[in-house]
Amino acid sequence: MQDFSNKVAVVTGGASGIGKSLVKELLTAGARVVIGDVEQEALDKVLDEFSGKGEVSGLVTDVSDLASVKSLADFVYEKYGVCHLLFNNAGVAAPSANVWETTPNDWLWVHSVNVMGVVYGIQTFVPRMIDGGEEGFIINTSSGDGGVSPLPYQSVYASSKAAVSCITECLSAQLQSTGTNLGAAIFYPSGGLLDTGIWTTHRNRPSDLAREKPTDPVPTVADFKVAAEAAGMTLEFQDLDELARFCLDGIREKRFIIMIDVEDAEKTLSERASRIGRTELPIDQAEIPML
Repeated sequence: MQDFSNKVAVVTGGASGIGKSLVKELLTAGARVVIGDVEQEALDKVLDEFSGKGEVSGLVTDVSDLASVKSLADFVYEKYGVCHLLFNNAGVAAPSANVWETTPNDWLWVHSVNVMGVVYGIQTFVPRMIDGGEEGFIINTSSGDGGVSPLPYQSVYASSKAAVSCITECLSAQLQSTGTNLGAAIFYPSGGLLDTGIWTTHRNRPSDLAREKPTDPVPTVADFKVAAEAAGMTLEFQDLDELARFCLDGIREKRFIIMIDVEDAEKTLSERASRIGRTELPIDQAEIPML
């Protein structure tokens, strides 16, 4: 798919962060965009911001709820009758902790959004996309923290993103083997640190899935910057609009892996494979920071 003009694109988690930048770049490329986001206020704000910059609409969507995702699919197909680009992008994170110090609700919440949100997106949109017969693409947002190598103290988040990578690999193979006109890709946000809402996703955590144990306040990007400056470190942040443009170029080029500096991931995975071949823990324990 070289030309996005008049193509219909759906972006979950599209009211902020990477999702918002994807929406912006899709509109610039001439696509008609539908945003699904759990935050009504943020959705209203971004729709107002992009008003006049292209054809964009939105629906409050909780990707952890199958009925809510189905409503999004119904909205898109009633409005346009087609979906060409599906970005399963919404994601959340839990506090850093040893596995035995995580809580059941940490796992239930993060995996319901990050994993089941992708599954629900696939199950509600892809059959209709296949039946439509038009060229299309499903882009699932994963993370190098799990999709390539886990951060040891981010077991909840990293395992969810490892699942997204595995699901997408299976999806792509199945779409090809069954002769559909669809492709799939794993999008790894990369290129540097990312100033996105993932740092403060607890703002959207449902009360019925609240953490069962108290935890220290979750650091914000600003906190992280202050700590880095105090330690004499310079942080490299990736521009999100540039990252979104990179993602769209990856779709045009039909890449399965969409990742800046993907050669670094190749090196990491090669080292992990060598350790696995020696029956060792793939994570280099010398690189594990203490909580």
